[in-house]
Amino acid sequence: MNPFQKNESKETLFSPVSIEEVPPRPPSPPKKPSPTICGSNYPLSIAFIVVNEFCERFSYYGMKAVLILYFLYFLHWNEDTSTSIYHAFSSLCYFTPILGAAIADSWLGKFKTIIYLSLVYVLGHVIKSLGALPILGGQVVHTVLSLIGLSLIALGTGGIKPCVAAFGGDQFEEKHAEERTRYFSVFYLSINAGSLISTFITPMLRGDVQCFGEDCYALAFGVPGLLMVIALVVFAMGSKIYNKPPPEGNIVAQVFKCIWFAMSNRFKNRSGDIPKRQHWLDWAAEKYPKQLIMDVKALTRVLFLYIPLPMFWALLDQQGSRWTLQAIRMNRNLGFFVLQPDQMQVLNPLLVLIFIPLFDFVIYRLVSKCGINFSSLRKMAVGMILACLAFAVAAAVEIKINEMAPAQSGPQEVFLQVLNLADDEVKVTVVGNENNSLLIESIKSFQKTPHYSKLHLKTKSQDFHFHLKYHNLSLYTEHSVQEKNWYSLVIREDGNSISSMMVKDTESKTTNGMTTVRFVNTLHKDVNISLSTDTSLNVGEDYGVSAYRTVQRGEYPAVHCRTEDKNFSLNLGLLDFGAAYLFVITNNTNQGLQAWKIEDIPANKMSIAWQLPQYALVTAGEVMFSVTGLEFSYSQAPSSMKSVLQAAWLLTIAVGNIIVLVVAQFSGLVQWAEFILFSCLLLVICLIFSIMGYYYVPVKTEDMRGPADKHIPHIQGNMIKLETKKTKL
Repeated sequence: MNPFQKNESKETLFSPVSIEEVPPRPPSPPKKPSPTICGSNYPLSIAFIVVNEFCERFSYYGMKAVLILYFLYFLHWNEDTSTSIYHAFSSLCYFTPILGAAIADSWLGKFKTIIYLSLVYVLGHVIKSLGALPILGGQVVHTVLSLIGLSLIALGTGGIKPCVAAFGGDQFEEKHAEERTRYFSVFYLSINAGSLISTFITPMLRGDVQCFGEDCYALAFGVPGLLMVIALVVFAMGSKIYNKPPPEGNIVAQVFKCIWFAMSNRFKNRSGDIPKRQHWLDWAAEKYPKQLIMDVKALTRVLFLYIPLPMFWALLDQQGSRWTLQAIRMNRNLGFFVLQPDQMQVLNPLLVLIFIPLFDFVIYRLVSKCGINFSSLRKMAVGMILACLAFAVAAAVEIKINEMAPAQSGPQEVFLQVLNLADDEVKVTVVGNENNSLLIESIKSFQKTPHYSKLHLKTKSQDFHFHLKYHNLSLYTEHSVQEKNWYSLVIREDGNSISSMMVKDTESKTTNGMTTVRFVNTLHKDVNISLSTDTSLNVGEDYGVSAYRTVQRGEYPAVHCRTEDKNFSLNLGLLDFGAAYLFVITNNTNQGLQAWKIEDIPANKMSIAWQLPQYALVTAGEVMFSVTGLEFSYSQAPSSMKSVLQAAWLLTIAVGNIIVLVVAQFSGLVQWAEFILFSCLLLVICLIFSIMGYYYVPVKTEDMRGPADKHIPHIQGNMIKLETKKTKL
C-alpha cells in the first residue's frame, strides 16, 4: 500500500460532519465567473455586503445611543427602569442570533434570511420612530409602540448578525483565501466606522434639533431607520451576482442533539452492571459519528471557560446606560465643543480603532521582549482587571459629582431659602423650638439667603410660623410644607406693608442635565415670554410664578417678552448645564424692565472630560478580553465548531446584560455603590477565571486530529516522522 494514500484518506476527518444521510445531488451546471472589482480577485458582490453592513451598524448603534435618554425623558421612566429595559433589549439582540443562524442553516439560506429579517428590522424602526412622535397618542401609546418596535429591531439585528459576515465569505472561491482574509478586515472596519459615525451624529439630531418644542427623538430614530432602508436596498441590488449556497444543516442543533442523547443514554444505562465509558459524551456513540463526538468534547472544554465571562459584559455594556446617565450630571462644555451626554459613547469605537494596533504592534511585543509569557488567558484576566479599575474610577467620579451637588432632603426635612423683593431689608425668623436659630440675619432688598436652610418637621407635613420684621412693622405669617421638598419664601411689598408667599422649588438636582428656568412677575400686567421659537410661557400679574421650563444650555442676551401694550427684551445671560434659575421681572425707574437672576441650584461643575479615564480603561480591557477571547476559543476547538463557539460567545453577552437588569431593578443601591459592587463582583470572577485558566491545558493543533491518527504507531518509524511534520505544517 502506498503510505501517501493513507494520509490523504485521513484528511477527510477534518470535514464538517453531518449526522443525516444526504441523497446524492445531480451534477450542477458550470458556474459563470462572478464579476470582480477592477479585474482583481475580489468579487463585486462584497461591495454591496460591506455597504450594507456599514448602514446596518449605523442604524443599530445610532438608535441605541439615544435610547436610554428616550426612556428617561420622553417615556418618563425612572433611571432604574430605563436601565433595565435598555439591557433587556441588548440581551434580546444577542439571543436572537441563534434563531437567525437556525433559520439560515436549516431552512431559508443566508440570502433570504438577511432579506426577510431586514424587512422586520425596517418595520421595527418605523414603529419605533412613530412611538417617538409627541402628537401621536399619550404615554401608553408611546410605550406600546416603543416596546413593539424594539422587539422587532432585536429580532432583525440579531437574526442577520450571524449571516452577513459568513455570506460575504461565501462569495470567495477557496483559491482566494488571502483576499477573503482582507475582506473580513474591511468588513469589521465598516462595523466600527458605522458605530463611530452614528454615535456622534444621532445625539446631535436628538439634542441640537428641536421638534414639537423638545428634543427631537423622532428624528434621532428616523435617520437610523432610513439608513436601514438603504442597507436593505443596497443588499438587494446585488441579488443577481451573489453566490448563494443552499442551507447545509445547523451544526448548533447537531451539537445540542448529540449532548442531549449522550446525557439521556447515560441516564438510561446507569445500572452498575453496564461498563463505564471514558467520557460522558461517549454515550452518544450509538447514534453519532466519532468525529462529531470528539469535536463536541473539545468544544465543551472551551465552553467551561465561558462560564465566568458574562460578568465582564455586564460592566462593558453599561457605557450606554449608567455611564450616559452619569454624563448627564456633568459639565459638557469642553471649550471648543459642547458634547451631548450620549455622545461620550463615541469614545469606545474610537479607542478600539486606536488600541488594537497599539496593543498588537507595541505593548504585546514589548511584553514578549521582557520574557513574560503573556498567554491568551492571562490577557483576558488582565482585561477583566482593567474593567474593574474602570468601574472603580466611575465610582470615584460619581462620589465627586454627589459632593458638588446640593444635599438631599430626607424624611421629615425640608430646605428653605428666602427671597426679599421688598424695597428695604427684612429680618425673618422661624418661630419654633428647634428651628428658631435659623435665618437670624437680615436680608437686604432684592437679595436672598446665601444658601438653603434645613428645617426639621415633626410630621410628614407641618405648618411653619414666620416672624417678619420690616421697618417698624412686625408681622407673623403661616405656611404649610411637606417633607422631602425645597421651598422659597418670597417676601413682597403690599402697599405700605409686606406679605409673603411660599413657592415649591424644583428637586435638588435637575435630572436631564439641561437648564430649567422659571419667572416671578412683579408687574401689574401678564407677561408672555418666548424662550425659543417653540417654547413660550405666560406669567400672571402681581407676583405670578411660572412653572419650570427646560431650555437648551447657552447665552440668552435678548429674550423677547410682551405685555398687552408693550414689547421688550430681557437679558438672561448664560444658562449653564444642570442649573435651575429663578428670574424676577421688575420695573426699575432708572433702568427700565429687567430680570433679577437667582441660581436656585448651581450648574454642573465637574467636567465630562473626567469620564475619559474610565472609557480608556474599559476599552483597553475590551481589546484584551474580547479580541483575545474569541481568537483563543477558535484555536482550542475544531473548525467545524466555530459557529457553535460564536453562538456561545454571543450568549455570554446576553447573560451579562441580564445581570445588569437584575442588579438595577433589585439592588436598591446608590449609583456609586452599584459601581463598586460591579467592580468587586468582576474582581471575584477574575480570580475564579484565573484559577480555571491555571489548570486549563491548552490543546495543540496536532491534538485535534481524528481517531484514525491513534493507529499511527503501527506504521513504520519513517512514516511516523512524515506524519508529524505534515501535521505541524
